[in-house]
Amino acid sequence: MAAIQPLPLPTTSSLGTLTHQSLSVPPIPRRLPQPALRFRRHLVECITHRPEISGAGCSFFHGAVGPSLADWKSTCAILSAVGRGEVDNHHHEANPVPAVVNGHESAAAATLDVVQLPRPLTIADLAPTPMHGSRLRVAYQGVPGAYSEAAAGKAYPECEAIPCDQFETAFQALQLWIADRAVLPVENSLGGSIHRNYDLLLRHHLHIVGEVQLPVHHCLMALPGVRRECLTRVLSHPQALAQCELTLSGMGLNVSREAFPDTAGAAEYVAANGLRDAAAIASARAAELYGLEVLADGIQDDPSNVTRFVMLSREPIIPRTDRPFKTSIVFAQDGEGTSVLFKVLSAFAFRNISLTKIESRPHRNRPIRIVDEADGGTAKHFDYMFYVDFQASLAEARAQNALGEVQEFTSFLRVLGSYPMDMTPWPRAHNDDDGADHASNLSSQSR
Repeated sequence: MAAIQPLPLPTTSSLGTLTHQSLSVPPIPRRLPQPALRFRRHLVECITHRPEISGAGCSFFHGAVGPSLADWKSTCAILSAVGRGEVDNHHHEANPVPAVVNGHESAAAATLDVVQLPRPLTIADLAPTPMHGSRLRVAYQGVPGAYSEAAAGKAYPECEAIPCDQFETAFQALQLWIADRAVLPVENSLGGSIHRNYDLLLRHHLHIVGEVQLPVHHCLMALPGVRRECLTRVLSHPQALAQCELTLSGMGLNVSREAFPDTAGAAEYVAANGLRDAAAIASARAAELYGLEVLADGIQDDPSNVTRFVMLSREPIIPRTDRPFKTSIVFAQDGEGTSVLFKVLSAFAFRNISLTKIESRPHRNRPIRIVDEADGGTAKHFDYMFYVDFQASLAEARAQNALGEVQEFTSFLRVLGSYPMDMTPWPRAHNDDDGADHASNLSSQSR
């Protein structure tokens, strides 16, 4: 019987930018059907007596299943050969053998569904591979021209990028099988952590399968023909505005700063509304896409401006030890204050495991813990969730032993992912003199 083909998936052009409302669907089941699976149906006759088998020396009792393990294995081998098409189907159709069930011949036959189970992701899955007969679909937050789109292209070259209006929408697109992967920012070398995505990592049961570090190169852009002295406001993402604060002040611009959900969205807004008194801070690609003119290039305060993105998948990858790996975990302390954090950090220090990040976020289910003191009063303590990244693979015994010890001191522990590190060199760091020269050059360009 011919294989059942999966339903065609919608294209990016038909979807447009995914919004939170477009993903309002009934509750997600615990296990979604995987579109990539192929279901084959084979007609398997329940035969307990076959002349050709008996002739080979295999003894079967009439009306009963083969009594020995060898007979059972022989029957399984025949069924497996039928499933692979190695047995002449025409021969069996010409000489059908009636099924014998409980001593009576029966024309009834059982139908067996052979299902190919999903396999765990491997290192090879980090490279773009065709999915459902098409390119890998990667969700990101923003509109075309956003830095997240560039990160998705760096993580999965030749992928089909799916723009989403919110971080939450990107997470849901991956969970609902609209996307195969998601690439989302978690921290910036100047602006720090993006707390929203850390909270969403805990809320959604997805896995980090990789990371990518993207240098950020900001440009000041406006409609063609607009001069800098005519500007009264600058639109961009709050992180981008903070990263360009000193440079904008050094350029002598008397402008107000207006926050926007993303950098490329600010450029699109300026272009779509024909704002001649406003400029946007975004990438050079955004200026090209939306027909804006770059007034100043490279206006970030620190040229070594890098954003770290994580690559998310529905299934984890298998940890390896043949290349540098990083593992991300989240845990909650067990009501003993800072002593728990010290014990957790000691578990890594004793095993010479380097930590690359530690971040605390409020415990949303229990933000405040009240403790009764001996004198009859009460003390209120804030409870936190701790996010930790460390340089080791879960395939290493030292990492497994460290997590085993951490679990003894914590009330909650979850591994977000163990994945290959991005070893791409960062841009050249600079000293204060270089930063002064950079601001001076931009100031001279504005005059």
